[in-house]
Amino acid sequence: MEKRDLYDENKKLTGETIYKGEKVPKGRYYITVVVWIQNEEDEFLIQKRVLKKDGKWSTTGGHPVSGETSKQGIFTEIEEELGLDLTNEEITLFKTIKTEDDFVDLYYLKANIDINNIVIQEEEVADVKWATIEEIKNLINSGEFSDSHAEFFDDCMKFINKK
Repeated sequence: MEKRDLYDENKKLTGETIYKGEKVPKGRYYITVVVWIQNEEDEFLIQKRVLKKDGKWSTTGGHPVSGETSKQGIFTEIEEELGLDLTNEEITLFKTIKTEDDFVDLYYLKANIDINNIVIQEEEVADVKWATIEEIKNLINSGEFSDSHAEFFDDCMKFINKK
């Protein structure tokens, strides 16, 4: 069972932990990490979740386990879900969103990845592909893209357009 660290309202570690699925105590938060990986053709690496999760397209993300930082957690998720070690790549935390019970850290990574080198985690990921901004917008409009990740995509577009 996955153990997660808890943080206070200022995103400071409290020393407390919970297990995945447990109710988050009031005034405590866990971390969620999400990464948008973009290649030099301005396409984004997206993944289709398995049906038991919801079968929708999204980007790579998850939750750091107890003892991991947010940044370590996103690299762990990339390795678990895609079979890629990208720890030497330069990654940018571009936004943190505070919700009722978590802090969502949004990351951006520019990397040219050969899709043939990806080894998907079959328990979570059904498919992966490079998609243009237009293709992602079409998936969002057709309801085939995760709602929360659609919002994160908008945040990523704002970040990229400011660069």
